[in-house]
Amino acid sequence: MHTAASLHAPAAGTPLPDGLAPAASPESAPEVWPLTARTVEGRLHVGGVALDALAAALGTALYVVDEADFRHRARSWRASGADRVHYASKAFLCAEMVRWVDSEGLHLDVCSGGELQLAADTGFDPARIVFHGSNKSVAELEAAVAHGVGVVVVDCLEEIERLADAASAAGKVQDVYVRIAPGVAAETHDYMATGGDDVKFGFPVRGGHAERAVLAVAARPELRLAGVHSHIGSQITATEGLTLAAERVGAFVAGLAERHGIPVDEIDLGGGAGIPYLPGQPRLQPSEFTAALREGLDRALPGTRVRLAVEPGRSMIGTAGLTLYRVGAVKDGLRRRFVSVDGGMSDALRPSLYLARYTAWTANRTANGEPVHAAVVGRHCESGDVVVPDIALPDDITAGDLLAVPATGAYHHVMASNYNAQPRPAVVAVRDGRARLMIHRETPEDLRRREAHGEPVDLNAP
Repeated sequence: MHTAASLHAPAAGTPLPDGLAPAASPESAPEVWPLTARTVEGRLHVGGVALDALAAALGTALYVVDEADFRHRARSWRASGADRVHYASKAFLCAEMVRWVDSEGLHLDVCSGGELQLAADTGFDPARIVFHGSNKSVAELEAAVAHGVGVVVVDCLEEIERLADAASAAGKVQDVYVRIAPGVAAETHDYMATGGDDVKFGFPVRGGHAERAVLAVAARPELRLAGVHSHIGSQITATEGLTLAAERVGAFVAGLAERHGIPVDEIDLGGGAGIPYLPGQPRLQPSEFTAALREGLDRALPGTRVRLAVEPGRSMIGTAGLTLYRVGAVKDGLRRRFVSVDGGMSDALRPSLYLARYTAWTANRTANGEPVHAAVVGRHCESGDVVVPDIALPDDITAGDLLAVPATGAYHHVMASNYNAQPRPAVVAVRDGRARLMIHRETPEDLRRREAHGEPVDLNAP
């Protein structure tokens, strides 16, 4: 007996739509998987650990991080030619990650009071911290000064005054970068472009806003101009925009020296190097990224070598991570087969937020079925709750199978939510055949602790 849906469902052997992303194993598309990913007798292994064993021990959905992959890419950035490398913690951060960053000799870029406190609690040297963020609160600025943060990146005129006041009250002089917008639009999703003239970040060079910000810093003796900062966007795979941005920032720095006698010894040109999410996509290598920036600076500042800082995040941790799901149901729609997993937009927001695209592969066995047009969907009450919208998956995938989605190390855990009161997944690191928890799985009890049950609010409290 056939249901109405199955009569119209894609059948095995049916021609697949043009451009449909294939399911990709570590052997067929190593560029999207952690460096140590291997298929052994049909079972997917990372760091020498079988993923089905991890699922049995820790449950799913589960974030898995290949420590060796992260360390390899951290060292590639250290060798890229930049004078200083800041790990952009907004991509992924926890206490264990802070320790990895520290042990690899990187600086740390934080962009909230919470990230700053986590770094401080883990014992990271505050002098090696750069504090980013839009609209930092007075409390956050005071905390940065109190902790002895190396550099605060100022993003608006109000912040300059508030930071100067905080430093004055503490009897300190605080180093700052002034963040500028050079008017370069990165070739990326609009939500990831940050260097144009009409963005919320920093001070536009056009119209003199950036110059006035530098002069405002120079006017406050509690602040010291340590450098200029710019970041044009994320998931960049072409270098032309990077070179142009560096040239414009360099020209701005040259103008400061010429018109005001203000020297700038360090330029931080951010991060944004792109990684592959689908088979065949390119990765912008650290050496290529840094060389493109140096080229632009050399054009604008010939014969002058300023110190160059960079802030990679995604390109260090992105392909080091994957997400492991258990298939709960498989059903046919009119156009696609829906493979439903025990996660979704609560642990993988990027597909909904940026229309980001991923691939997937079975982790517990070899699926030998014919490829069929499918979608990997989540468990939430939203039509946009889709992990992989269009993919050619084997038609013998069934409930109980494990699916691994690669390249989820960046912006998945940090953007995870409790939508539909869903507890957030655990994070586990693997290396040399061993697994170590980085973050515990959230529990229903963790969620219950936040309930206030109508507790009265004292409106007269200070």
